[in-house]
Amino acid sequence: MVEQNLKTLVRDITIDAASTEHAEAIIATVKALDDIKVLNVYDRTFNLHRGGKISVQSKIPLKYQSDLAMAYTPGVGRICTAIAEDPNQVYSLTIKSNTVAIVTDGSAVLGLGNLGPAGALPVMEGKAMLFKEFAGIDAFPICLATQDTEAIIETVKNIAPVFGGINLEDISAPRCFEIEARLQRELNIPIFHDDQHGTAIVTLAALINALKLVHKSMDQVRIVINGAGAAGVAIARLLHKAGATNLWMCDSKGILSHRRTDLNDQKREFAVDASGSLADALVGADVFLGVSVPGALTVEMVRSMATDPIVFAMANPIPEIQPELVTDDVAVMATGRSDYPNQINNVLAFPGIFRGALDCRAATMTTSMYLEAAGAIASLVNSAELNNEYIVPSVFDPRVATAVAGAVQRAARQDGVAAG
Repeated sequence: MVEQNLKTLVRDITIDAASTEHAEAIIATVKALDDIKVLNVYDRTFNLHRGGKISVQSKIPLKYQSDLAMAYTPGVGRICTAIAEDPNQVYSLTIKSNTVAIVTDGSAVLGLGNLGPAGALPVMEGKAMLFKEFAGIDAFPICLATQDTEAIIETVKNIAPVFGGINLEDISAPRCFEIEARLQRELNIPIFHDDQHGTAIVTLAALINALKLVHKSMDQVRIVINGAGAAGVAIARLLHKAGATNLWMCDSKGILSHRRTDLNDQKREFAVDASGSLADALVGADVFLGVSVPGALTVEMVRSMATDPIVFAMANPIPEIQPELVTDDVAVMATGRSDYPNQINNVLAFPGIFRGALDCRAATMTTSMYLEAAGAIASLVNSAELNNEYIVPSVFDPRVATAVAGAVQRAARQDGVAAG
């Protein structure tokens, strides 16, 4: 209730709509009602984003002259000199030890495409919120006004002294592979492309538990991955390291086959002798992992799979197939959405990954760190709790970031890349 008098009632009514079109239909219907006047319509999501979602806040008060003299000139000069004489002190005397740059060129924003740096900024702000809320890490968006590979690499190298780690985000394939690899070679801080490795880690964690439910092993199942971009390639690589031996990957033209002449280096890595369409690939397959487009998977394709099929339809916001269409045809179903069970969400991985990497001052990211992170996530669902609607912990489970961080630190030390 906003206002009431003898003639009118003014109410602020909150309505959850399924889509923009649904919201417009609701508004039109309400406006058509007799004796009802719509004074204003606003979108809560837009209101939440107004003015941005993050800010910088001082950790110490500046109330007295002595505070200013120590925090800034002249006292800060002693700190600068100490770091210049011993560069390692930058980790203990500045923000570097707990700060991550979230770097994008806006070329592959969510499932929306090439929106450019300004269009990508709301996502990067949101990512910074997740770093802070789930792992206590101060992260800041860096949206670059270039999509040139060399320019991105040089820019990140030039800003790296401020940051303890770099999270690459929403950079299109295949450029993202070279950018990550080059930066990891040329810098001594961890570089992590979340669209690749975050997705792969959480997918592996979910698959570990899904396979337990259907009593199948990683080295025996045939896995079909639809989508051969950054996420698909990273998933395939990590599953191979986890023991998967029978992986078929498809892109928009079908199975990545040795017979095809249009494959880039990343796709050629996963070429197989078979050829055909996604439908052909799925006949008798045990697992479908979708990182592609809405509607790519049909009910008939699911029904052609092996007994007790596992389907991860992770296209966002609309999955490769709506889960309710195959409720009786799958053993385990997962999506990337929060309104269905078993959400494959990267927030289960990247906060803990960076927390662990920063805490042990890892110089790089390794495959072992990813494998251990996936195992840690999977282990948080114990055998008594495990069921076909609960194969990964909730993103709000407070144990997740801590468990992942611990696993990452152990792996980093075993791999010899930890400095602290």
